[in-house]
Amino acid sequence: MLYDFLALIYPRNCLACGNSLYRHEEQLCNFCYLNLPKTNFHLQPDNAVKNLFYGRTTIETAGSFYLFSKKGSIQKILHAIKYKGNKELAVLVGKWYANDLLRHSPVLQSACIVPVPLHPLKLKKRGYNQSEEFARGLSEGLQIQLNTTLLQRTENTSTQTRKNKFERWENVEDTFEITEKECFKNKEVILVDDVITTGATIEACCQVLHQIEGIKIHVLSVAYAE
Repeated sequence: MLYDFLALIYPRNCLACGNSLYRHEEQLCNFCYLNLPKTNFHLQPDNAVKNLFYGRTTIETAGSFYLFSKKGSIQKILHAIKYKGNKELAVLVGKWYANDLLRHSPVLQSACIVPVPLHPLKLKKRGYNQSEEFARGLSEGLQIQLNTTLLQRTENTSTQTRKNKFERWENVEDTFEITEKECFKNKEVILVDDVITTGATIEACCQVLHQIEGIKIHVLSVAYAE
């Protein structure tokens, strides 16, 4: 009765369709959760994300959980995470992805998960890094170490949203640095971002990470925007 009373004052609604949530539902109703547009790229070694980086940088594997489309359910989820302070949803999505990866593909237990960092000024303004929260969910679900210090952002760049492919690459060129090399020699890292569009941010991160001798890079993201 108390739960029902509180639901009248603080209604819980699905982030995708807006309908009321049942007690067992978290963030999304079951229908929307089951119908989210998964890519299943982890079942396709030569998928669209992996192919995006051919000739640009060297990565071992790549994948994205969902397909992004304007005004679609994934855009609503990402908007809630990035602009409405819903970092718990980012962690939850990371755990969902981890469950899929554990069911269908081998997991790199020896690797560590490295999120694409925010500049300290932007981090202070937003309060959290959405890619780091998504990576945290992956880390918890996969039981793989999370490292938030290896990669750092040195330039407070402008948003990538309205930039073309070249402008995106130019905007993030020389904006990252690594804090240590010796500890990650011949190691594997899983580089994690929220959305991959042109791949400019991931490419810039990889260029810096490849300064580490023998490093192998895998890429994962919440969504891929074709």
